[in-house]
Amino acid sequence: MYTNTYQQTTLKRMRTLFLSLAVAGVFSACSDDDDVTPVIPPSEGSQMELDGGGGTGAPNSVYVDFSADKQTAVPRVSWNLGFYTGSDYRVILNYTSATSAVALEKTDITQVSLDDTAGVSLALGQGQGTMDMVDDVYGDLAKTVIAAVSATDADNKVYLVKPETASASDPATWYKVKISRNGNGYRLQYALLPATTIQTADISKDADYNFTFYSLETNQVVAVEPEKTAWDIQWSYGVYFAGGGSAVIPYLFSDFVYTNTLAGVQAAEATEEDGFSYDAFTIADVTDARLVYSAQRDAIGSKWRVTSGGTVGIRTDRFYVVKDPAGNYYALKFISAGIGQDGGQRGYPEIEYKLVK
Repeated sequence: MYTNTYQQTTLKRMRTLFLSLAVAGVFSACSDDDDVTPVIPPSEGSQMELDGGGGTGAPNSVYVDFSADKQTAVPRVSWNLGFYTGSDYRVILNYTSATSAVALEKTDITQVSLDDTAGVSLALGQGQGTMDMVDDVYGDLAKTVIAAVSATDADNKVYLVKPETASASDPATWYKVKISRNGNGYRLQYALLPATTIQTADISKDADYNFTFYSLETNQVVAVEPEKTAWDIQWSYGVYFAGGGSAVIPYLFSDFVYTNTLAGVQAAEATEEDGFSYDAFTIADVTDARLVYSAQRDAIGSKWRVTSGGTVGIRTDRFYVVKDPAGNYYALKFISAGIGQDGGQRGYPEIEYKLVK
């Protein structure tokens, strides 16, 4: 009996000592790693219903970051102009709305009035408009309606800009806009066409983002895109084109998917016809020669669904391989979009994606 009690007491003391040393080691390790940023592994994948806000011309644009399982919904008409934050001085129009623009020959915004709209049409959609009224639909920043902003201010023209919320038949609802350089950023001058008081805003570049976005209607910088390395695709109503050859015209597409090409995102379409299976797709397949990766932002576009003719709805015979800004590959498929018989609700598409390993 004495021996057993002694042994038990000794074992308890040894356990207490061991636990104390272990705890001390944990606190010591925490102390040593105070300045170390933890590495968060990318998501293995998930299913997600995108908050487009409902309807064919959904009110929201939705940005998706696969590696963080995160979506960011933004009112798509909350901005009019996007100011590029890279080394070039480029300005984009809101491509997720019926925004159009045209250059005037004038460079002094104070000399622009309603008289300058004579013979000008900024109507867009429903068969109206021309491709030179909108930015390059592939996202080429060298082909924007607003020319590169010159360091010589006298070379920067005034533009007429019609937001989606303005009336194509009432030029009094359009804006006159002039953009100049301001140090490492931009200086924006603008006003409604009949106005004589000119608004001025200085726009800074933030290298963490692709663009700084501005609303002419609310007179402020607005949050739109997440940081440039924190999103992969954008689902939205947006400007594309219809027709062919010399008959190409701007067309507003619902359910359009853009890729974050400015951050290096690429995408390829994988079809059953080419022998690909979403469930069986592995990292060994990402370099298959049958996969053609595109750096254009319409790499996915509207190719994932059919809205008229044939079988309307999600095209279930294909999925997409998306390379994100960190070099991860994700397989992406669409599950429902409220089109035809595919289930779901229009304006709330459901997607599934998985990390390719």
